[in-house]
Amino acid sequence: MFYFILIVVIFVLGYTAIALEHPIKVDKAASALFIGVVCWAIYILSSDIILGLDFSPNWALHGHGDQAHFIVGELEHHLVEIAEILFFLMGAMTIVEIVDQHEGFKVITDRINTTNKVKLLWIMSFITFFMSAALDNLTTTIVMVALLRKLISDKHTRWFYASMVVLAANAGGAWSPIGDVTTIMLWIGGQVTTISIITRVFLPSLATMLAPLLILSFTMKGNVTRPQICKTEEVFTTGKEQIFILILGVSMLLFVPVFKTITHLPPYMGMLFGLSILWITTEIMHRRKNDDCKKRLSVMNIIRKIDTPTILFFLGILSAVAALQSAGHLGLLASWLDEKLGNIYLINLAIGALSSIVDNVPLVAGAMGMYPIEAAGSVGYAAHFMQDGLFWEFLAYCAGTGGSMLIIGSAAGVAAMGLEKIDFIWYLKRISLLALIGYLAGAGVYYLQVQILH
Repeated sequence: MFYFILIVVIFVLGYTAIALEHPIKVDKAASALFIGVVCWAIYILSSDIILGLDFSPNWALHGHGDQAHFIVGELEHHLVEIAEILFFLMGAMTIVEIVDQHEGFKVITDRINTTNKVKLLWIMSFITFFMSAALDNLTTTIVMVALLRKLISDKHTRWFYASMVVLAANAGGAWSPIGDVTTIMLWIGGQVTTISIITRVFLPSLATMLAPLLILSFTMKGNVTRPQICKTEEVFTTGKEQIFILILGVSMLLFVPVFKTITHLPPYMGMLFGLSILWITTEIMHRRKNDDCKKRLSVMNIIRKIDTPTILFFLGILSAVAALQSAGHLGLLASWLDEKLGNIYLINLAIGALSSIVDNVPLVAGAMGMYPIEAAGSVGYAAHFMQDGLFWEFLAYCAGTGGSMLIIGSAAGVAAMGLEKIDFIWYLKRISLLALIGYLAGAGVYYLQVQILH
């Protein structure tokens, strides 16, 4: 029990260090890696000590080795899942950086003429909302942050817009079967179908985005300041090349779910395939250009610009959460919620709130394991757990949007935090309440929708 609690204490302390990154001046990636390793170390060492208390003369030959082998196997299992996310992230970041270096986003930013804060916020939020449903919330956030860098010069103003992008991306991903990793899990697992998740979760997700936007429409004033462009800076790409690379880059991102559907390979393989196509294309495109141009636009050079600390932060925090899952903390939490709440709406609202603290993937996986899909035609409480039942639909909404309440609560938030160096406390003070209002507004819309339509 002591070591079980110690893992939680280490996780909480590390989480606090991540939250206080700026005051303590320790990079969040370092804190995340620390808790990721230490939680697993305590888990495996505690199993050794517990087994060591067994006075059987053969414990060292059987219990110790078997237990250690089992835990290492668990770690390797989680590492595969984490690596898929990291390779997906690396591929997406590289594709976006290639488009950016080729001035592809200039084609879009030149058409967004407004500098009014409210108008720009609505434009960026709606673009993000629908793009997230077509791509996914993580990829969309990376693309939109790159766009914001071309539109807004002030750091804290850009932080605010990037944070609202996270809200819109998570909301957009919740109503699409390919928009968020948790909806993908429920879709592949058979808990929800495509038409059901789109038609029944769209309005709640839209309300999640609209509620904060309506509040900000009355409170935000003024205009944003565009970054100054040096007119003497040498241009390495033509207008046709910019449009071509933008279209090709976006097409490769959109092709990822198609590739997965056709081949049944994990999404990161589709992302790496898209990167390879873009890489080969740019190599051929620039093969006759001068050395300065090749140096600027070469993928070998561009790939060095990828934010490695963000990737390491993902590795650390996902490893720490995986330790909590394997050690039984998250399973215990899921059982406690089921026992104490016993209401599908309250259980899912709690899962959504918890997903802002720990990753929503193991929480949803735990719920999928606890509640089997009931047979069609079930009645009463069991009917909520049929395919396309209320529990699964509301779980998709809550797990997808609840993470917005903290910057670290979703893959999109973590990506924005890493790319823009957004401060945890800053987000907590300025965005979390808006995210909570949106979360509850969407939940209210879903409940009313159920009362009217079901």
